[in-house]
Amino acid sequence: MRRRAFLNGFAATVTAAAAGPLIVTDRTIAQTRTMFVNTWGGSWTAAEEAAFFKPFTEATGIRVRTVAPVSYAKLKAQVQSGSYEWDVTAITQADLLRADREGLVEPIDWSIVKKDKLFPNAVYANGLAYCALGTNLAYRKDKFPQGGPKTWADFWDVKKFPGNRSMLNNAVRTAQFALVADGVSPDKVFPIDVDRAFKKLDQIKPHIKVWWTQGNQSQQLLRDGEVDMMVMWNARASELQQQGLPVELVWHGATITTTMWGIAKGAPNRKLAWEFLQFAVQPKPQADFANRLYYGPTNPEAFKFVSPEIARQLPTYVENAKVAIKPDTVWEAEHTARIQERFTQWLAA
Repeated sequence: MRRRAFLNGFAATVTAAAAGPLIVTDRTIAQTRTMFVNTWGGSWTAAEEAAFFKPFTEATGIRVRTVAPVSYAKLKAQVQSGSYEWDVTAITQADLLRADREGLVEPIDWSIVKKDKLFPNAVYANGLAYCALGTNLAYRKDKFPQGGPKTWADFWDVKKFPGNRSMLNNAVRTAQFALVADGVSPDKVFPIDVDRAFKKLDQIKPHIKVWWTQGNQSQQLLRDGEVDMMVMWNARASELQQQGLPVELVWHGATITTTMWGIAKGAPNRKLAWEFLQFAVQPKPQADFANRLYYGPTNPEAFKFVSPEIARQLPTYVENAKVAIKPDTVWEAEHTARIQERFTQWLAA
């Protein structure tokens, strides 16, 4: 009876693995040779496939499957339940610090990760630095033949710049843009004056047509002309430019967010995941990713493999970073949950 029960359980596990994302509990003993990555989907995942996943599989035989979109709530839920959809996630630096403090990520496995193959500042809050992502103002130039909005104050000026608008459904970044629109210098945004930010957001809320949540959605909104100006990730706007759309990207007052790799606490394939992260932060894979999707490498050596033309379009380019909002990851990690709760209530009101 025991043997029959074991075989039945094993067969069920194999069937589940073949059917879709593997749901693994902490009772699982054997590790598979497949690891699961939580990512943003769309062109982000396509760039990862070419730069990271396929070369890693070719080098190690370890397969990579993806689950989208990125979700802090899912990270927390699966660690607490012991039931996992994925092992490793792309995550903002502030959210990684928050997750590390809540015990949601694995400590770095130094038996696998080699310090001598890491670059300065690669390690943060038990994660490894992935890339730098810009969240910018973008607009369709054909809708503004006399010149479009160049600042967040312009974005808020619905009389001078009429048209449909869209913003990212992200509390902390939205609050930052509101403060810059209200006259705060980009290098003085932190610590965030939350009350002042929401007072300014009250002015623009009636004019926001869509609060988008995924990169593909933002591109569709601008591509189809459903909105004329919006908050947008820089590489998503650059992709539309490459496709021939008349899109302008504004760097003044953008947020530049360091994205990290982190591994869920107790993830069943964490050993494989650390092997992957060791591979992914090397110069060539980071450069291959940046050349496909214009997010800045965090490994300085990667710029040897990035052309000057592309480098000028990255968040880490000096002239772009100089006019962007100066971040405070620690403040953000400590206050995000509270601001997000207020933001969710504000959207629903």
